[in-house]
Amino acid sequence: MKASQYRLSPGFRGPIVEMAGCSGPGSAGKAMQVKMDSAHGQAGESFRRAVAVLRCLAAGIGAVLFLTTGLAYADPAPGVLPTSGPEFGYWLSEKHDGVFHIARCGEVLCGTLVGLLYGPTEPVPKSRDGRSECGLTMLTGFTPMSDDPGRWAGRILDPDTGNVYHAQIWSPQQDVLKLRGYVMIPIFGETQTWTRYTGTIGAACRMPQ
Repeated sequence: MKASQYRLSPGFRGPIVEMAGCSGPGSAGKAMQVKMDSAHGQAGESFRRAVAVLRCLAAGIGAVLFLTTGLAYADPAPGVLPTSGPEFGYWLSEKHDGVFHIARCGEVLCGTLVGLLYGPTEPVPKSRDGRSECGLTMLTGFTPMSDDPGRWAGRILDPDTGNVYHAQIWSPQQDVLKLRGYVMIPIFGETQTWTRYTGTIGAACRMPQ
């Protein structure tokens, strides 16, 4: 990857950077081959894989810190937060293994994990610190971006480490939501496509098999 290929400017959203591996401190060396902890089962696997890529990027980001010198970050748009919009509601993750509810929480938008795919005899999946993943808020602090109407900027929580990363969400078309998590600037990240969820969710966030 050559830095000169990209125009680094406020609000830049270039092509997704495909990284074959990650050699930063603490990295396993294979960003896209995430080894799932057996305690997590399959619950939220696609979301975890995306966050694991961010974790790997963060480990090696020191090698490219010079790219961000002088960058201005987008400020939240002033004004009253809307009470509805295309981003609100229930969303099925990219691999159909989790459902998130995006709604207002105070003066920002938040996304809570409300649906999990796990077996009928399995316990509710838990994060590494022992908390139930049912009802866990993983998307926090989203506000409208002042320089790009229709996009929201906030944070993604990595439930395995407690680390928090930058994120943007937007709806490019009806019943579709894009989520891009990134480290420092948007080119260092990954985008997922979620679709609106209209199915049922049982007790303890159990999704139908």
